[in-house]
Amino acid sequence: MALAGDELGNTLLPGKPAVRCSPGGWKSARLIIFVEMAEQFAFYGISSNLITYLTGPLGESTAAAAVNINAWSGTVSFLPLLWGFVADSFLGRFRTIIIASLLYILGLGLLSFSAMVPSPSQDSNQLQVTLFFVSLYLIALGEGGYTPCLKVFGADQFVGNDLEKSKAKSSFFNWLMFGSCVSILLTRLVSNYIQENLSWSLGFGIPGASMLLALVLFLLGTKTYRFTTERGGNKNPFARIIHVYMEAIKNRRQPDLDFANPNETLLLLAHQGSKQFRFLDRAAISCDLAEIEKAKAVLKLVPIWMSCLVYAVVCSQPYTFFTKQGSIMNRSVSPGLLVPAATLQCVTSIIMVAFIPIYDRLLVPIARSLTQNHLGITMLQRIGTGIFLSILAMVVAALVETKRLQTAQDDVKMSVWWLAPQYAIYGISYVFTLIGLHEFFYDQVPSELRSIGMALNASIYGVGHFLSSFMISVIDKVTRQSCQTSWFDNDLNKAHLDYFYWLLAFVSSICFASYLWFAKSYVYNRSTTF
Repeated sequence: MALAGDELGNTLLPGKPAVRCSPGGWKSARLIIFVEMAEQFAFYGISSNLITYLTGPLGESTAAAAVNINAWSGTVSFLPLLWGFVADSFLGRFRTIIIASLLYILGLGLLSFSAMVPSPSQDSNQLQVTLFFVSLYLIALGEGGYTPCLKVFGADQFVGNDLEKSKAKSSFFNWLMFGSCVSILLTRLVSNYIQENLSWSLGFGIPGASMLLALVLFLLGTKTYRFTTERGGNKNPFARIIHVYMEAIKNRRQPDLDFANPNETLLLLAHQGSKQFRFLDRAAISCDLAEIEKAKAVLKLVPIWMSCLVYAVVCSQPYTFFTKQGSIMNRSVSPGLLVPAATLQCVTSIIMVAFIPIYDRLLVPIARSLTQNHLGITMLQRIGTGIFLSILAMVVAALVETKRLQTAQDDVKMSVWWLAPQYAIYGISYVFTLIGLHEFFYDQVPSELRSIGMALNASIYGVGHFLSSFMISVIDKVTRQSCQTSWFDNDLNKAHLDYFYWLLAFVSSICFASYLWFAKSYVYNRSTTF
């Protein structure tokens, strides 16, 4: 028999009830943070230097490489929607993580092998390119299953809706990000240097070994994990939500409904959230009222999701054009020693590593005393702060690129460290927005759909990367025809990345205004706020 108040039916193994002293909590969460660190070392060991590999050994143009990277990054961020559905509806998070890890390791192994394929002829080069992209999208398939499940699985180790558990979950997301940043910093220092100075095959192989370590660590903790199951019936939770939407559409011409149990209805509609999306109440003819409320909880996330999309477009730039800019600037640290362009991304990681503990241990307690909110500031305020800082990062990037173009013909190239401020501002922005989005989409979806919720978070970046790819393709074509020289010309001294950054800052400002409007009218789920 489960303990009173144990709403999720906690189990160490599915079907076996837990006791209050059962594993879970920080003991399991710390191990999951190390698993995340190993996986992030692998992922960023590949993704952070793709622009250099594509425009170097594979011989692609700058614009084509940026389009390919954004298309791949978009796929990486979209696949969690599919995996989240599979995890919540069929496999569960634990099994999904294992299957995704195996696909991930296979992709990384093939990627390392593709870099060893010699390319003395056109046909062998085509084989190398084909094998490269097959392995890259296998990695995307694995990462897509890993992303929504591991973070939710970690947060599930803090079961319960009391204030202390809520604080622990919030702190977990902060320290998960801290661990990721440390790992990303290490891989940018190690993997990127090896790739550019020793061997691309070895540089891709080391992330593969790190991912294998992640799987081993995850399996070692099996007996310590707390598994959660929802006692909401055996019907697919995702199917129940879709059923509500379908029934509401089918009954759209029906007049206002007289419910069979008016007392229950009035009690439910007293909840503020129930006053939104009243058209879904028409599904009550054939749907449970609690299911309708869950459908509303998912639907009201959409405006926030949409208003964050351009922020995700901004997030594409540090790994593409920022890096390409750095490759033609003065990167010498000492005679004979050049800093790889992608290594400057370490500035972002260093800023995040330094800022997260300050935020979690200093700023949040101060904010709690001022706002009386256990999170310090609300999740939406945190996200909004990050979006504002991303606009500032684009403005700084535009100004720096303008300065670089003015000095491009000088005998002494502009130092690559001029890019550090935009990387730093972006890093602080990322701390606020990414962790805020993690908390928001974990906290505000129905508990049995949390993998889907985390996948919705990831899909913001997926759509953003696709939008970035689309924008680059269109702008490249239009400016090449109208101005003779593309904004993304292979010779960046003739290109105009500064115009592109100003455009992003302008569009981001418009989207930020819409975000503020939607955030102000958003009604939090009362069961998860204090």
